Amino acid sequence: MPGVQEPPEAEAPRKYGAYQAQIYADGLLRNILPTVTTDPNKLEEQAKKALGSRSYNYVAGGAGERATMDANRLAFRQWKMIPRMLRPTTHRDLRIEIFGEVYDSPLFVAPVGVQTIFHQDKELGVAEIATELGVPYILSTASSSSIEDVAKASGNGHRWFQLYWPQDDRITLSLLDRAKKAGYKVLVVTLDTWALSWRPWDLDNAYVPFASGIGDQTGFSDPAFRAIFKEDNDGKEVEEDVFGASRAWEADVFSGAAHTWDQLELLKKNWEGPIVLKGIQHVEDAKKALEVGVQGIVVSNHGGRQLDGAIGSLEVLPEIVEAVGNKMTVLFDSGVRTGVDVIKALCLGAKGVLIGRPFVYGLAIGGKNGAKSALKNILADLDNSMGLAGIRTVKDCDRSMIRRVQYGGDTNSSN
Repeated sequence: MPGVQEPPEAEAPRKYGAYQAQIYADGLLRNILPTVTTDPNKLEEQAKKALGSRSYNYVAGGAGERATMDANRLAFRQWKMIPRMLRPTTHRDLRIEIFGEVYDSPLFVAPVGVQTIFHQDKELGVAEIATELGVPYILSTASSSSIEDVAKASGNGHRWFQLYWPQDDRITLSLLDRAKKAGYKVLVVTLDTWALSWRPWDLDNAYVPFASGIGDQTGFSDPAFRAIFKEDNDGKEVEEDVFGASRAWEADVFSGAAHTWDQLELLKKNWEGPIVLKGIQHVEDAKKALEVGVQGIVVSNHGGRQLDGAIGSLEVLPEIVEAVGNKMTVLFDSGVRTGVDVIKALCLGAKGVLIGRPFVYGLAIGGKNGAKSALKNILADLDNSMGLAGIRTVKDCDRSMIRRVQYGGDTNSSN
């Protein structure tokens, strides 16, 4: 695809931290300042100015009173870095290996749906810049671009597919087949969103994008869904009744009917690569995931968007890692805003970390290049902060580098 840059061969670690020097040079020598703020506490406000109220509320809002969102951020404040000195950390190596693949850093672009409501570059643009940065892209089922189009935009980049699990097995199998053929290597099954939560920021605007066909492209482009819809609607094509097709797709994907552990057999039998379950918060569920034979989990509360009043994901990460971390891959998601947040999650045992709202805010501010800047900010912070902490490689991130300290004055920040 024109404009897509293929990732360089991973012969040497990427120097993500060099972005800091580039920012200073651009400002001092060319009077060019960052389009996207480097301050994580100002990023959301900058994005808010670039978005309409409905789009902003959709990404920035959460379940209920956003207590889970607050818990996610506060959890990070309770862990403090303990830097080590006189270590050879001038040059860091952020590479990791997961499921037999080497990745340039521990960052992953989290599966975020309906990106077209934030900017016209949408998923295609973000997939393109993710490849340029060497960051794996996880495509949401709720995408406003098709599985195949995102794969083309991704080029030779690493890409995973996130499944909102339909009730109709014919549609599920069709989605898995399309994802496999399009080069998605890992299946990420979201467990916590079989129904939409109580989200006041959306409810007050009576706004759900899927109802008008936005974010339904995965279904609208799926041959199984199209055939079923046509059969059930007197020969109508999706394009002839977008509202009806939207309702049909929503009813199957966000049906209000939960799946069960035994139903995972269908996915295991029809997916050849690793399967990762996203939305694990309880240690017993982590153990069950190991028992049923999936390869990984994402410790996540959906960024506080599903169950209000839930525990912060970082709070439960250590006990889950202790229970299953040496037997399966544990990834982390929810509340990550800075490079130091990434280090903390890695020190507590996560093997990789998903980034959600920050890249969306960057997308809103400056399209795909804004999303790229937001991710570069976190990567540079991660790289440089590892060096300052006395950590040379991701493998050196362990519990000796971090301590739980509860200061009464600690508050949440940068939701």
